[in-house]
Amino acid sequence: MGRMRKLQAVLFDMDGVLLDSEVFICKAGVEMFREKGYDVHPDDFKEFTGMGENRYLGGVAEKNRIPFELDQDKSRTYEIYRDMVRGRLSLLPGVRDFLDRCRERGLQLALASSADRIKIDINLYETGIAPDTFHTIVCGLDIEHKKPAPDIFLKAASNLGVPPANCLVVEDAISGVTAGKDAGCRVLALTTSFRREQLSRADWIAPNLARAKPAVLDW
Repeated sequence: MGRMRKLQAVLFDMDGVLLDSEVFICKAGVEMFREKGYDVHPDDFKEFTGMGENRYLGGVAEKNRIPFELDQDKSRTYEIYRDMVRGRLSLLPGVRDFLDRCRERGLQLALASSADRIKIDINLYETGIAPDTFHTIVCGLDIEHKKPAPDIFLKAASNLGVPPANCLVVEDAISGVTAGKDAGCRVLALTTSFRREQLSRADWIAPNLARAKPAVLDW
């Protein structure tokens, strides 16, 4: 007798998983602060990666004691970002094939990104992924507690009507791996942003989706 499959849904982070826009949002952030009259370094953003733009920009402002107008400064950063990424974003290796394999298995798909919805929409448009590829999209503004809190993955699983224990989270950030595990999901970590040893809580680790073992979808 064939065993019952447990995996029912895959919850994807966006940056560092489907595409890599980190270098562009970082440059846009540097440029936004420069327009305000402050010089910040790209390395200043690293520790706030994967925590959503409020913290990504706000954390750098706080660290450098820069006055920060959340809505206004974030809006300006997205304007710079939109112009910067036009025609320059592409999917990471294996993304389309992995999405096809998920669909062939009848799995529910969620996009669960700490980014704001405007950034998600820009990125999906630029990489040619239709938003309806995903059965639900949860952005950073939909939840109160950002990664490493598990809330974003719990909400995504809830929206799909699937228990977290039956979900695979695909992440690249330390905070995201922590969030996925604390939500009760299994986690595939990709080493696009952090080193393998920094992601050791994950159930599986791969360089990208093209190199992920078949076992990640076979449980």
